[in-house]
Amino acid sequence: MAFLLGYNFSKLSTLHDSLSHPMKDKQAEQALTEVLVDDPFRMEVLECLQSVFPQGYVAAGFLRNLVWDKLHGKNTQLNDIDVIYFDKAQSTKAQDIQRALHRAIPLPWQVKNQASMHQRNGDPAYLNLTDAMRHWPEKETAVAVKLSRQPQQFEFISAFGLSRLFCLSVTPNLLRDKDVFNARVNSKQWLTHWPNLYISSD
Repeated sequence: MAFLLGYNFSKLSTLHDSLSHPMKDKQAEQALTEVLVDDPFRMEVLECLQSVFPQGYVAAGFLRNLVWDKLHGKNTQLNDIDVIYFDKAQSTKAQDIQRALHRAIPLPWQVKNQASMHQRNGDPAYLNLTDAMRHWPEKETAVAVKLSRQPQQFEFISAFGLSRLFCLSVTPNLLRDKDVFNARVNSKQWLTHWPNLYISSD
């Protein structure tokens, strides 16, 4: 689905404004479309993924950090590029995809088949990609995107809604151990890098 560009990010430039103007998911898609199109690095990543492995999505900090940066007037670098896909048959190895992506563009790609991640997490088998994302440690991280077949159009998926990204919240997932969430918040120093963030229980 295509979305109109031109969303006014200035409305969400402060903590007060983002909380006072709650977004709906369609507005969030419009805003994300605008900032992705205006980000040459992220567009290059998405175009590379579409060329090498079109079934995959770029997830987690790729979108999350982009929104937090915009709401703080920052431009932080990504530590890695998280690519996710769902292949129960294990017909394509994540390592092979990762090597192919790195050959195309030498970036810190991290590719994971979410169909097998339940084993590491001690969960029942996941049903699909979105179901797997419902088990990630924090809700705002459970977002992903890929290019659609039409120019400058995107396919977004999220386990808890895209609009959460614009609330400046970091929310633990009750399906995961709270200690895991706390360790991630501390090790990644999110509240230091983006000081308007707050820990939410919702």
